[in-house]
Amino acid sequence: MTQTQIKDVYYTETYRPQFHYSPEANWLNDPNGMVYYNGEYHLFYQYHPNGTTWGPMHWGHAVSSDLVSWEHLPIALKPDSIGAIFSGSAVVDWQDATGFFNGGSGLVAIFTHAGTYPDSDRSKQVQSIAYSKDDGRTWKLHEGNPVLSDESKPDFRDPKVFWHTETNRWVMVLATGQTISIYTSPDLKEWTFASEFGENQGFHEGVWECPDLFQLPVDGDESASKWVLLVSVGDNADFVEGSRTQYFIGEFDGTTFRNENSEDTTLWLDYGRDNYAGVSWSDIPQSDSRRMYIGWMSNWKYANLTPSEKWRGAMTLPRTLSLASGKRGIRLIQSPVEELKALRSQSILLKENEVIEKKEVVYTPDTNSYELEAEFQLGDASSFGFSLCTSSNEKTIVGYDVKSEKLFLDRTASGQSDFHQDFAAKHNAVLSPKHGKVKLQIFVDWSSVEVFANDGEVAMTDLIFPDRDSRAIELFAKNGQVELVSLTVHPLKKIWT
Repeated sequence: MTQTQIKDVYYTETYRPQFHYSPEANWLNDPNGMVYYNGEYHLFYQYHPNGTTWGPMHWGHAVSSDLVSWEHLPIALKPDSIGAIFSGSAVVDWQDATGFFNGGSGLVAIFTHAGTYPDSDRSKQVQSIAYSKDDGRTWKLHEGNPVLSDESKPDFRDPKVFWHTETNRWVMVLATGQTISIYTSPDLKEWTFASEFGENQGFHEGVWECPDLFQLPVDGDESASKWVLLVSVGDNADFVEGSRTQYFIGEFDGTTFRNENSEDTTLWLDYGRDNYAGVSWSDIPQSDSRRMYIGWMSNWKYANLTPSEKWRGAMTLPRTLSLASGKRGIRLIQSPVEELKALRSQSILLKENEVIEKKEVVYTPDTNSYELEAEFQLGDASSFGFSLCTSSNEKTIVGYDVKSEKLFLDRTASGQSDFHQDFAAKHNAVLSPKHGKVKLQIFVDWSSVEVFANDGEVAMTDLIFPDRDSRAIELFAKNGQVELVSLTVHPLKKIWT
């Protein structure tokens, strides 16, 4: 096969994402070690190089200069005598607090080593570090590993570390069963327990995992900043939604996090089924004030069963996180990063200021790889929206129910779904109109739909597995009329060549 022929078939397998990150082959789950250094965004991730289901975990590795196009790099960390390489984070050690960099700076990864204790089958999860002096291309394990352990806790994992300027020390948030434990350190090697958060707080129907803690301004006002704590919650057989991510908003003083909402309030990051274990990039330059995030686009309920062959697992689109105040309080806002606009090819304005009162096909793209932007002015229709990836027997519905003020995503007829009984589902989220209008920004890829409503007030992320010939975009209004202010589709270029 010639080089041209190889490029023509590269990343074209059935259901292969065209503009989302996925590994060339084999299994991927949680994003790890996300850090910016020397002009590169690093994305490490849980990786099994010898199969397409979860197995002995390594850290896969990719880099990008723009958060859009990615370069695959060799495996960064491999299992060793201490254990497999579970989730964790990475930071730039700017001041050489570790002493690894001879007075300079470099990357330090902080991760969970997972194995069993000697002479027993009891789970062992401990925290270790590694460092790189060559921009993350090669890594050396710290000879003093592990740097943090607690034999009393079988679930003791997923360290997210950041520098806390006010207290002049490193802070680690760590998942410890049904709580998040906070530790501090002067050098990333010696850690001291500071506090614990989570008892009677939020959602507890699964093990807590993959925390992240960061500060964001409210409504763009730095003087009114709040701290956000992300906590992913693992799958529970009795919880039909499977694994999801919740968040808390409050205050952090370098030692203790305090939730400002009531104990029984659960705030979901994403109202779809397929955004899990996401965390944010560290060490973004001060010239770029964004807090950027990416998640694993799957769900532990069926992650090992999804119908791909050569590979299994992909990441969500990278997103910018912010806080905005509203009638329900302060909430997290998610917006796809601006860099994604570079993927747009010839944009097409399909409709403008038109009354919709029926069902009609408005566009059939060459392939399910596009961004759709729409704004509706409410009328007397009971519901309205789009059927995407549509054919005579398949469709994925993104719609809005006017009476209940709920955005919904229905994948009950989206394509292949027989691999798990809970996959074909409809789910929704409360979404109030703004000045009588609803805005939708929708990204459709070969096996996913991501919806951002009212400028990121609500996000929904779902896997779908349609036939390649199910491509029509259908517009609908039920039981009345709705005004379509504008509808634009942006065909998106693939990121792999």
